[in-house]
Amino acid sequence: MEKLRNIAIIAHVDHGKTTLVDEMLRQSGVYRENQEIVERVMDSGDLERERGITILAKNTSVRYGDVKINIVDTPGHADFGGEVERILKMVNGVILLVDAAEGTMPQTRFVLSRALELGHRVIVVLNKIDRPDQRIHEVIDEILELLIDLDATDEQLDSPMLFCSGRRGTASYSPEVEGEDLKPLFETILEYIPAPEGDETAPFQMLVSSIDYNEFVGRIAIGRIERGTLRQNQEIAVCNYHAPDSRARRAKAVTMYEYEGLSHVTVTTASAGNIIAVSGIGDINIGDTICALDAPEPLPFVQISAPTMEMTFSVNNSPFAGREGKFVTSRQLRDRLFRETLKDVSLQVSELQGAMDSFSVRGRGEMHFSILIETMRREGYEFQVSPPRVLFKDVDGSKCEPVERVVADVPQGAVGAVIEKLSSRKGQLLDILPVGSRSRAVFLVPARGLFGYRNEFLTDTGGEGIMSSVFERYEPYKGEISRRINGSLIAFETGESVTYGLFNAQERGALFIGAGVPVYAGMIVGVSAKGEDMSVNVCKTKHLTNMRASGSDEALRLVPPRQLSLEQCLEFLADDELLEVTPKNLRLRKSILDHGLRMKNLKGNKN
Repeated sequence: MEKLRNIAIIAHVDHGKTTLVDEMLRQSGVYRENQEIVERVMDSGDLERERGITILAKNTSVRYGDVKINIVDTPGHADFGGEVERILKMVNGVILLVDAAEGTMPQTRFVLSRALELGHRVIVVLNKIDRPDQRIHEVIDEILELLIDLDATDEQLDSPMLFCSGRRGTASYSPEVEGEDLKPLFETILEYIPAPEGDETAPFQMLVSSIDYNEFVGRIAIGRIERGTLRQNQEIAVCNYHAPDSRARRAKAVTMYEYEGLSHVTVTTASAGNIIAVSGIGDINIGDTICALDAPEPLPFVQISAPTMEMTFSVNNSPFAGREGKFVTSRQLRDRLFRETLKDVSLQVSELQGAMDSFSVRGRGEMHFSILIETMRREGYEFQVSPPRVLFKDVDGSKCEPVERVVADVPQGAVGAVIEKLSSRKGQLLDILPVGSRSRAVFLVPARGLFGYRNEFLTDTGGEGIMSSVFERYEPYKGEISRRINGSLIAFETGESVTYGLFNAQERGALFIGAGVPVYAGMIVGVSAKGEDMSVNVCKTKHLTNMRASGSDEALRLVPPRQLSLEQCLEFLADDELLEVTPKNLRLRKSILDHGLRMKNLKGNKN
């Protein structure tokens, strides 16, 4: 096992994990000389490549000399923290990547605390040292303070520190010396990260930390072999530590793969310490243990942080239902949502009592939900979702809510506006410090207070602000927070929007649609300039008379409509509104479409 190392790369979002893995693959000789190299090759999903973020943890391996290094590239966004938590069980050490300009951020603290709890060795890598605004020495102090703050052991405090440029593919032991390649990083991994331990002669045992899916072979279980050896077509037992009453079930390891570079290599035997993928085991789940038949001893699985938000997913019941989607029934929606929980351990799905076609989906944040919604949309699903809601908790008899640690990196002129806005949303300012020509403010803000704020934040900072947040803890309920000050512009009748109707409607606010768009009564077509909802007739045409021809007012000028992204739609939603999601369109609507019923319901609520 001395010829094997298992490591994970952990960091805050956009600190350069995937780019560094690219260079490690290139310099270890994974690519052929004439092979075309794709940037961020580990971000294989369409959404990952479009958004420039890692969503799912990926496995790969490189060879340095005669040592095989298994590498797991993990997500940096806080909403996918569940991926990081379970992946850490597969490895023996971590590379903590920190941006030399941004320094330690909320997710840096989260992922490092999880690694330290498991007793992993840490190699600290200051990345992007070639940035003109780098502040290497200040960031070194921040990292040491963070390690002390998280009660790191003496050995962990003495972690080796390297200085890298992932984009250039260089690493060095000193910030004053420019590196030539990644050799110092490979050498440090071999020297400092321990080889996996495990008795190859003991009965086989492996914890399933990840699940892949293939249409041809079904579910593929991924994990690190804790002990023993597994052979192809061997009879095995599947059991679960957290379900001690259930009997272990028999299965067969039909095919086994190891990771070599970017590909899977079929193997006939695999021994303790190796990270492998096994196919042929039906209904295998994350957290299950695969054991030898004569020694079914399950392993405990890491406790994943509980969800802090929920949304309701339901069958689309708008007047346009079923026109654009391939999968529209409640059974199809139910199957798809429950299938997602097999891969995503931090997602929880349950059927709502008394509602046959609605499901409660609980997750870690708005990004978590939006990625799921966008993925389902692209697969051809049609459904509708409610606004996100935070999950309250009863702690010692008092109502508590999730609070996020928010770090806002903003131009100095925008600090006042950011502090004012977050304070009005019950945010508490913890610290403010200069970072070069900018300022960094740290807040504790109720998760509710961040709904709909990101757009305002970008406006207040002239598009130059960077804001990130991570769940901190539950605190007593902070009281009412006003979510949206403007009402909605609501279509009064069903039809197709025309220039004349839109021209009259745009005086009342900003429109989301242009001319020639099919609308239905109760659909939201814009945001009102006032605090209450307004009904507008965007299908209204001009009455013709003998005196005036229909084309005499063709010079009507429309303001270009505001195009909302999926995240902006979710942020916009008020409590009595829904988002209709189809493969072709996103439509905002009132949950009660009929104007008369809506007014009656509003009056009843006020009484």
